[in-house]
Amino acid sequence: MTYKFRVGLRPEWVLEGDPGHPAHPLPDMLALLSAIDATGNIAGACRACGLSYRHAWGILRRFETLFGTQLLITRRRQGTVLSPFAQRLLWANRRIQARLMPTLESLASELQEELEKLLPEPASHLRLHASHGFAVEALMQHMSGRQPGLELRYRTAIEALASLERGECDLAGFQVPTGDFEAPIMARYASWLMPDDYLLIHLAVRNTGLFVEQGNPKRIRCMADLARADVRFVNRQIGSSTRFLVEVMLAQAGVAIGDVSGYDTNEFTHMAIAAHIASGMADTGVGVETAAWRFGLDFIPLVRERYFFAIRRNALDTPAMQDLLGIMRGDEYLSYIRQLAGYDATDTGKLQTMAAAFPSLYGARAGHGTL
Repeated sequence: MTYKFRVGLRPEWVLEGDPGHPAHPLPDMLALLSAIDATGNIAGACRACGLSYRHAWGILRRFETLFGTQLLITRRRQGTVLSPFAQRLLWANRRIQARLMPTLESLASELQEELEKLLPEPASHLRLHASHGFAVEALMQHMSGRQPGLELRYRTAIEALASLERGECDLAGFQVPTGDFEAPIMARYASWLMPDDYLLIHLAVRNTGLFVEQGNPKRIRCMADLARADVRFVNRQIGSSTRFLVEVMLAQAGVAIGDVSGYDTNEFTHMAIAAHIASGMADTGVGVETAAWRFGLDFIPLVRERYFFAIRRNALDTPAMQDLLGIMRGDEYLSYIRQLAGYDATDTGKLQTMAAAFPSLYGARAGHGTL
């Protein structure tokens, strides 16, 4: 039996009323503001949201009354623009979405698994533990509705590899920069990556670098600029591979962590880093190019990163794993990855031994190549 339901969790804004009065949900208003921002006029926003002109104005007027300030500014011959208050609402919503969605998606996946175990014929999923990334997100979308399916829990690379070693997942995602930073990052993973036990599935190569406001008004060029007093930085969370990479790059640039303003300000995803900067809360942060592009930020490339899934050798020939590889090697998934800004899908779906992927580190000990 195939079960068609899919659990989804979404953040929702609610404007609390006075005691005894109902709360006011904001999703319709935020969607309308976003559409006005995109189209530049209310008529276009109504078409995009499927609302009548009268109903749209009713939503806007109601929330202008509740907030006590205008949401739109209409100028003759210049169309309609959002007020500064409405712009701040939109940026706050984007930042919340970027921060919470990976957590909610992970929780939804866990809940789906728990519920399906209670059904008459529970499905057996492949279990993926990985940090949030655009290629991972796309893979979940392309696996949606398939059986036995893919259950995702967002974890740091270290947490994912430790889960794989304990048998708590079937695939563990981790990323490794090429060049000078490869060795220190791999040394961090060494305790969990035994070359004789694991194979690697190549997911993608991606550009990682500094996000800056469009036009780069602070003239930030490299990691050394993070020591400047006028530069505010936003970091990834403690334990993440990107945060460790930042630490290594700062050391190479001769910058002390204590000299970086905002080093202890944390976000949990590349999109949250981009939203933080786009909303004016920081001047720069490190993440993948796709997130910068989606938030209209400029991008300063620093490193190329290879992203892998580690699997146990004895899991390769299972039907579920072969189905996953078929999706990853299929034209539909590859086409999607190729259109992501800063992503390279040349080797997506390739199976490699540790020796083939990292010959300078493992080649002498394990002489197996690409499968």
